[in-house]
Amino acid sequence: MKSSTSTAPAPRPTPDPAQAQGSVQGQAQGPAVGVPRPRADAVRNRERILAAAREAFVESGSGAPFDEVARRAGIGNATLYRHFPDRPTLVHHVVLFTMGRVTASAEASLAEEPDAFAALCRFTHAAADERIGALCPMLADGFDGEHPELLAARTALEEAVVTLLAAGQDSGLVRTDIGVGDLMVALSQLSRPLPGTACLDTDRFAHRHLQLFLDGLRAPARSELPGSATTLGDLRQKTM
Repeated sequence: MKSSTSTAPAPRPTPDPAQAQGSVQGQAQGPAVGVPRPRADAVRNRERILAAAREAFVESGSGAPFDEVARRAGIGNATLYRHFPDRPTLVHHVVLFTMGRVTASAEASLAEEPDAFAALCRFTHAAADERIGALCPMLADGFDGEHPELLAARTALEEAVVTLLAAGQDSGLVRTDIGVGDLMVALSQLSRPLPGTACLDTDRFAHRHLQLFLDGLRAPARSELPGSATTLGDLRQKTM
């Protein structure tokens, strides 16, 4: 990916999100002993369901019919209910699934790209492809934001993005008057479909606008930003 162009780079494959989530849970709970590994087809079904549910939620909200989720996943309703018996459980795991994939993308981008700005660009476009902007509406209406699994996933994601942005700033490639909160707010807003529109090509616009935003993050800064850098702590206070 060339960070100097205005077109979005082609998404690269990210590490297995199940492994990323498993590593977070393993650190908190320690390795399970004597617990059988799930069958490969069960893991594939579960991931297909979560990806299909995420897309359905983007289009129709978290109240999307289970029948539609099953249809998109190419499975029967019985298989869907066997994995996720009710809507709160499905929403919870869709959020974990998306956060796990975005975390893995941040880590892979920093490890594999030639410089920290290229890594930031790759991560931002990949996070948009993961529909991270659609998480925000799902984190309301009774969603358990203090669930231990969610807190662990959020911590892992925040640490990965903090490390990624700091690498860009420390290398002199990213302006220093922004914070992780600025990045996450812009990513969420620019990657979310406009409400009440029938735009069928949202991805094209999202990646164009995200690249414009990313070009504005290059150092040296060409303008002075109003206010101060937004931190993750600022975001939590404003959403409480």
